[in-house]
Amino acid sequence: MLSYVIDDRRKVIVPGNLQTTLDYSARHLLDSAKEAIKEKSAFYIALSGGSTPKAIYERLASKQDALDWSKVFIFWSDERSVGPTHPDSNYAMAMKAGIGSLPIPPGQIFRMAAEENIEESAKEYEQIIKDTLKDRPFDYIMLGMGEDGHTASLFPNTKGLEETDRLIIPNFIPQKSTWRMTMTFPCINASRQAVFYVLGANKKEMLEQVMVKTKDTFPCQYVGTKQHPSLWIADEEAASWINAKAIS
Repeated sequence: MLSYVIDDRRKVIVPGNLQTTLDYSARHLLDSAKEAIKEKSAFYIALSGGSTPKAIYERLASKQDALDWSKVFIFWSDERSVGPTHPDSNYAMAMKAGIGSLPIPPGQIFRMAAEENIEESAKEYEQIIKDTLKDRPFDYIMLGMGEDGHTASLFPNTKGLEETDRLIIPNFIPQKSTWRMTMTFPCINASRQAVFYVLGANKKEMLEQVMVKTKDTFPCQYVGTKQHPSLWIADEEAASWINAKAIS
């Protein structure tokens, strides 16, 4: 496994090939959960959509005895404006992929209801977070990087990028002509860990752009602070440019 410090806000870990990276990602999540439960008796995590998180959820489903799941609280980093059974729902995907099979109390799984009254629903979701976590930040927020550099539902040239106070907002995505509900940068950057998963050769060019070729251009570049650097877990194909460039 290779580890690279890109700057004081971002670190990249390259565990190996695709399967090795997925296995590492599941172990990293479980280890982080164990640490949080040991320290503070609970683990607060926000899940993500996408094929890589789906593969991680499938691995977690086989780890029924790996964790005290009764102390896990599940949220989502973003959601499409669809119902909980819709095939495009991040909630539905996660539950079907394995989260639903874990012995987590149903009252500790908080779906983003983004299908209607999205402005009011976003305010309600933010209040649920505040009531549940109180003054504690999230322990772990799962993120991905889109081909346009978006993360969660913070897309380029959208108003959500400008939010400085709220934790959860509705964000209109002109590129897709739709509304989505999303965590904001203040929420994400307060998390103890904000973890990106970037896998596959099709992500190689954008990952290099985000890490070394451009500055403050893409939404995902605004994740990570000196106090809470973001962690990028990438497989060998996505991160092959790092070895070529000899970052460290």
